[in-house]
Amino acid sequence: WQKLGTTKTLQSACFPEPRAQSPLGPIGSEPGARIAGFTLIELIVVLVILSITAALVVPRLPSSGGMALKSSARSTAALLRYLGERSTGSKHVYRLHLNISENSIKVTRKLPSGEEIPPEDPLLSRKVLENGVVIADVQSPRYGKVTEGEVLIDFGATGLSEFLTLHLNSAHGESFTIAGYPDGGKVKLLAGYEELAL
Repeated sequence: WQKLGTTKTLQSACFPEPRAQSPLGPIGSEPGARIAGFTLIELIVVLVILSITAALVVPRLPSSGGMALKSSARSTAALLRYLGERSTGSKHVYRLHLNISENSIKVTRKLPSGEEIPPEDPLLSRKVLENGVVIADVQSPRYGKVTEGEVLIDFGATGLSEFLTLHLNSAHGESFTIAGYPDGGKVKLLAGYEELAL
């Protein structure tokens, strides 16, 4: 075995000092060695691919107004179904207030005295129309086509008292049609503005 001359030599042999770093790579690296990273051309190609993908996908995404309209239409249809089931199951009379002027849908329970009180069921008290969604019109055999004011529809022991068509619109001009059928609780939800026979 050959002895090492000094402690410093032993230390440098076991624990080499770290090399100083340069912004271009380690000092003492081989000239012409490739530094890890992307070239400008590679970055441009990736950005072009992402731009093309975004241009194809974004127009197909539904607008937030369309989502609010669809959600409001589904909530309104669910309210009509539930109101029909609740009135036939409890034998209470409920009244649906469709206020086109105030753009609101409200449910009350009608007492035998004729007085109307708020329903005890929280599902009948929740807001169904989201912001930006309006009631375009309401149609029924008794009222005809109504575009302003308030329409009152009763739900009795047999459910919905008369055929009902309700049209909802978004600010972007999209529409949904909700149709409620008497004596059975059937409710249809149709995309677009549909004129249904009364």
